[in-house]
Amino acid sequence: MNDILLVITNLPDTVSAEKLARQIIEARAAACVNQLAPCTSTYRWKDNIEIATEVPLLIKTTRSAYPHLEKLIREAHPYELPEIIAVSVDVGFPAYLSWVNEETEII
Repeated sequence: MNDILLVITNLPDTVSAEKLARQIIEARAAACVNQLAPCTSTYRWKDNIEIATEVPLLIKTTRSAYPHLEKLIREAHPYELPEIIAVSVDVGFPAYLSWVNEETEII
């Protein structure tokens, strides 16, 4: 099993998504952040059904960098309860996975 994680979070707008993505990369908390097109999210929050436009981020990182990444997201995220979901990457192109490991090593 390798050390790579795909972390998913959603931001309320493009500006906050771009800002967070840049902070994550500058801090070496991830190797790459993909900012996807805005989407519509439907969810229950405080006993109300909400519909919101959000900007998803797909973040490629490692288990060892995850605590730092989560801290960055929690500190910068405008939501009271941000979505932060980490999915293990079990298989992938070895050279790419190696690159993710290298880019998240703190110098």
